Amino acid sequence: MQTRQLGNTGIEVSRLCLGTMTYGEQNSESEAHEQLDRAVAFGINFIDTAEMYPVPPKAETQGRTEDYIGSWLKRRESRDDVIIATKVSGPGLDYLRGGSRLTREQILQAIDTSLSRLQTDYVDLYQLHWPDRRTNFFGKLGYEHDDDEDAVALEETLGTLKELVDAGKVRAIGLSNETPWGVMQALSLAERLDLPRVASIQNPYNLLNRTFEVGLAEIAHRENVGLLAYSPLGFGVLSGKYLDGARPAGARLTLYERFQRYTTPQAEQATRAYVDIALEHGLDPAQMALAFVNSRSFLTSNIIGATTMDQLEDNLASESLRLEQDVLDAIDEVHGRLPNPCP
Repeated sequence: MQTRQLGNTGIEVSRLCLGTMTYGEQNSESEAHEQLDRAVAFGINFIDTAEMYPVPPKAETQGRTEDYIGSWLKRRESRDDVIIATKVSGPGLDYLRGGSRLTREQILQAIDTSLSRLQTDYVDLYQLHWPDRRTNFFGKLGYEHDDDEDAVALEETLGTLKELVDAGKVRAIGLSNETPWGVMQALSLAERLDLPRVASIQNPYNLLNRTFEVGLAEIAHRENVGLLAYSPLGFGVLSGKYLDGARPAGARLTLYERFQRYTTPQAEQATRAYVDIALEHGLDPAQMALAFVNSRSFLTSNIIGATTMDQLEDNLASESLRLEQDVLDAIDEVHGRLPNPCP
């Protein structure tokens, strides 16, 4: 398993990260522990979660994913050999703290609750799950400016994260679902006000959505704020299992109608082209899609997720897959014809 440094922190994380958002909804506690055990045995040391998980987000299940990871950590009786990342929710969850926001009061409450659920004294990476201001994320197109008079100032949010770092509750901080302006603003404030420097940005990145390359990839390189890629399979779409309207039993898009981001007609056309490339070269489509993400120079870690052990094993196998140049050329040809159908 290759490792890469998390920003300027000196923390080494595995190139594959285990995503956990199905734990507590599609996966039971015992299934979650089995996945965690297998991932660590394979060489993964990086585990990503969030206070709002599992998904779809619901008041009655909120926090259950962290609970499952916490019981796993307690059972192992070993904490320092794994890197635990979690997130504090941005605005919009009315059932969380009376309306989730990135205020000092809420962040201090959120971290203590997460630490309690995770049964640990610290998290290695604490991320802002999405901005407090209104901007483009979660597939939103067409930026519409808002003066954000009610938005929590980023200075307040970052200042609170400094308190957590100084208290030893957090080792490093990161952003998620963020824009180029947001990343540069956070870096500027950190330098000017002696606040913690963000180490990573967790945004969507896959064959159907390479928008990270437009502005954020250069920042990732020049500022050493690497990508933690989520949805590398586009909710499983890039495996090809949903082509021609198929809806396998128990699959995410079968169970939850809310996940429509990667099922447009344009996505279907692009997915078919990528699946054809894989089959023409004797590759598993899902492994090819993951290997493509793994190969990106701006990547820190690729967040894989699975609901079954077979899926997890297939995802793990992508670590050793190296795509030949003719495969990469074919992928770029499709991307040129059908760019970013699912931003």
